[in-house]
Amino acid sequence: MLDNAPILSHRHRNLTIEGYSRAAVQSYWRIPELRLGFDLGGQPWDFMGTATWAITHAHLDHVAALAVYVARRRMMKMEPPTIYLPTNTVSGVESMLAAFSRLDRGRLPCELVGVGPGDEIELSRELLMTVHKTTHTVPSVGYVVWERRNKLKPEYQHLSGPEIRDLRLAGTEVSAETRLPTVAYTGDTSPPGLDNNPDMLRAQVLITEMTFVAPRHRKEKIHKHGHMHLDDFVSRRDQFENELIIAAHFSVRYNRSQILRMVEKQLPGMLDGRLKLWI
Repeated sequence: MLDNAPILSHRHRNLTIEGYSRAAVQSYWRIPELRLGFDLGGQPWDFMGTATWAITHAHLDHVAALAVYVARRRMMKMEPPTIYLPTNTVSGVESMLAAFSRLDRGRLPCELVGVGPGDEIELSRELLMTVHKTTHTVPSVGYVVWERRNKLKPEYQHLSGPEIRDLRLAGTEVSAETRLPTVAYTGDTSPPGLDNNPDMLRAQVLITEMTFVAPRHRKEKIHKHGHMHLDDFVSRRDQFENELIIAAHFSVRYNRSQILRMVEKQLPGMLDGRLKLWI
C-alpha cells in the first residue's frame, strides 16, 4: 500500500486505533475492528476500505479529504460510503461535493446522513453509536460507540437451559440488552464537551483533544475558540474512568519534546499510565 499520509497506531485490548491529528493540519482516525472512521481531514490510501465515517464538524482540517475519499472508492469500484455529520452541515457538504464533481467531471456517490445530539445509529447487531453535543466555534458533535450484549434477566438466572428455552418459545423475553461504552471520540471541543457527556469519561477508550499545553496560553481564550488546555486535564484527573485516554490535536506551536516535557511535568505518571499522547 502507498504510505501517502502519516499514520500512528496503538493497540488496546482487541482494538487498533490508527490515525493522525494535528491542529489546523489534519485529523483522521480509524478503528478497523469497528469498521469505522472519525473525521476526514486527510485520507491515507489504506483507509479507503473503511466504508463508514463519522464527522464531528466542518473545519477543513477535519473534512477536507472527504471528496478525495469518495472519489477513490468510486475509482476502485467500491460501494458508496456512508458518512455521518452534523445535520446543519449536510447542505454545505453536498454543495462542496457538487462543485468537485463538476470540476472532476466524475460522480462522487456517497450517503450523507445528518445527525444531532441524542441520535442513535445502528452500526451492526453488536454495535451502536450515539451522538453527543460538543462545544466548538462551528456546529459540532462527538460520538460514543457502544458494544451491545444480551444478558439473562436476574429473575431467570436460576433456571435450567430447557426451562429458559421453554419460556422463550412461549414468547417470554428472558434477556435484556446491556451497553458497554467502548470508544468515545470528541473531535474539537472545549471542556463542556466532556463535562456534559459523562459516557465519554466512562468509555474504555477516549480519543480527545489537548490542543494547548504551555502555561503562557490562556485557558479563557482557548475555551472561547472551542479547544482544551493541559490544565483542563489536570483539573479533571479524577474524573477519567477510561482505560485509555488518547490526547491529540496538539498545536503546531509545539514540537514533540516540548509536549512531552510539559505534560509529564503536570501529569507525572500520565494518569496512572492511561494517558497516551498522539505525537
